[in-house]
Amino acid sequence: MNVSSEKTRSPWMTMLSESAPRLPRNLKADVVIVGAGIAGMTTAYLLARAGRKVIVLDAGPPGGGMTARTTGHLATALDDRWFNLIARRGIEKARIASASHAAAIDFIERTVSAEGIACDFARVDGFLVLGIADNKKTLNRELKACGQVGLDRVAWSDRSPFPGLNAAPCLCFPSQGRFHAIKYLNGLIRCFRRDGGRIFNARVTAVKGGKKAVIEAGGRRVEAVAAVVATNSPINSPSIHSKQVPYRTYVVAGYAPKDAAPDALAWDTDKPYHYTRLQPAEDGKRDLVIIGGEDHKTGEANDMEVRFQRLETWGRVRFPALAEYTFRWSGQVMETRDNLGFFGRNLGDADNIYIVTGDSGMGLTHGTIAGLTISDQIFDRSSAWASLYDPMRAKPRAVGPNNSTTSEKLVPPGSGAVVTRGRLKVAVYCGLDGKRIERSAKCTHAGCTVAWNQLEQCWDCPCHGSQFAADGTVLNGPAMEDLARLRGY
Repeated sequence: MNVSSEKTRSPWMTMLSESAPRLPRNLKADVVIVGAGIAGMTTAYLLARAGRKVIVLDAGPPGGGMTARTTGHLATALDDRWFNLIARRGIEKARIASASHAAAIDFIERTVSAEGIACDFARVDGFLVLGIADNKKTLNRELKACGQVGLDRVAWSDRSPFPGLNAAPCLCFPSQGRFHAIKYLNGLIRCFRRDGGRIFNARVTAVKGGKKAVIEAGGRRVEAVAAVVATNSPINSPSIHSKQVPYRTYVVAGYAPKDAAPDALAWDTDKPYHYTRLQPAEDGKRDLVIIGGEDHKTGEANDMEVRFQRLETWGRVRFPALAEYTFRWSGQVMETRDNLGFFGRNLGDADNIYIVTGDSGMGLTHGTIAGLTISDQIFDRSSAWASLYDPMRAKPRAVGPNNSTTSEKLVPPGSGAVVTRGRLKVAVYCGLDGKRIERSAKCTHAGCTVAWNQLEQCWDCPCHGSQFAADGTVLNGPAMEDLARLRGY
């Protein structure tokens, strides 16, 4: 597989907003936000609209992280089932969670309408379909749980929405949502700048709380009353990383004739599970059929091609009009113990530092909830959701490093592997020209051993989700430093 081809990139990547200017000098603001994804920009939009002076910092183009890899589902159907959340947090907490996800979709719909954001937003039904290896008991439990958490309109449907396999029983979640996440994000950025907000390109190296929040980046600093760290995995909160686990998820997409499949969301109950929706094509004559799933814990599998093939097979059975797959890509989600996000005051730092993480596969609604919650906290307003999503709520759990290694000789061109030399673990990348790059395999965040990701052509940390380029350059946090060079190399 040629991993550098356009087929391995999300189609949303070409629609990213132009890269922001570099941070020119030391600056001051009311609030500084690290991360220009859905959570960071929702928070920034709300604060700027209310008159606060806000600066957003991002190491890449706005939205270029996990927001550009999303599949655009907006749902009150919980990825990990409502009956599981009730068992973990109780009915009352689950009801609050249900209300918050519904409110997030409502907020996006209102914002799209009020700000005139053309992002293909639509209300569509969602279907939870019985998986091949599952039985109807799962759907019965989920239907009962939906009634307990206030989703009273969820009901049985005799037929699934799939044109090629529509006899399976399923649950219908009415009035869910779908949209183009990058078009929406670009709309938020436009409104944010209209209201005086500023975005700069800067790789943050330190976050400090106290009397003033201080963000250090590239030898410069931004001082503010408060700071929000809205990176996929926080760069400033060591304790939070033992409360969640990174997973990789995979996506394939291809075009089908307009109206060849119903405009709906769907998820199955298989393990690993699958999910799908339609995205209207720009030519108005086709729909992009998007199919995702086949998740695994980061660093614990490297059979990406097999997983893509399984997704393609799954899609061909259910969408007979889908002749060819045009795109394939992957993303990373942070799974928490109770499948609810972590956002709010990060009390491990100071009461003016806030974090957003733990998307649990529902990053678009979770990110929107985070923006609404944190803006309320900054304004000292009461929030019905703050305690539910409090980052301090869960006890840490141990996450062990990946210690798998291979032989020095088993690193073919265009690939990488961790090899052992005595007590030293070395991340070895072999270029297509046969030239090798060798770095320490120890993640610079917490010392876990990285693993090679053949699809993304990078090193993944299986403990906390950091990513490094083939040459060891840090790509995604929480790590802030490159993989160490080895003496003599």
